[in-house]
Amino acid sequence: MVVGPTALISACQDSNAVDRELKFRSLRAALDEAERLAQMATAETDSVWSLSQTLVHCAQSIEYSMTGFPQMKSEIFQHTAGAAAFHFFAWRGRMSHNLAEPIPGAPSLADETDVAVSLTRLRKSINDFELAREPLQPHFAYGHLSKPDYERAQTMHLANHFSVIDA
Repeated sequence: MVVGPTALISACQDSNAVDRELKFRSLRAALDEAERLAQMATAETDSVWSLSQTLVHCAQSIEYSMTGFPQMKSEIFQHTAGAAAFHFFAWRGRMSHNLAEPIPGAPSLADETDVAVSLTRLRKSINDFELAREPLQPHFAYGHLSKPDYERAQTMHLANHFSVIDA
């Protein structure tokens, strides 16, 4: 059975879920939204993760772009389905993925982490990414990306997660 890009991007999407369909032009714009969400005492998420866990997950993804992901999909996957998914997302301008799926091999997301601590970690990961020089580490699913493509992937990733937070 052949699985197309729509199957890859539609897993675990709930038709009744909040989806603000956010799009960010830069990681700084995504950070602005994260800071706004962190200031809201009433922000509710349709994700299985809390806001704090979501911020840590997003920070992990950015950190791994510089240090290397703990587990990788096969090179065949990266060059076929992974590359196709990234190009589809980039063409569409937004990502859709399973918002409850951790990064393969990443440490579990702690339940009790304070939102301010998680936001600080995300802020640091974005600052470090902006200062990073190429080459960056391959993405676990998309493979090698240029820095602009990595920023595009990360902004779409953050937008997808932040879109389900009702603010």
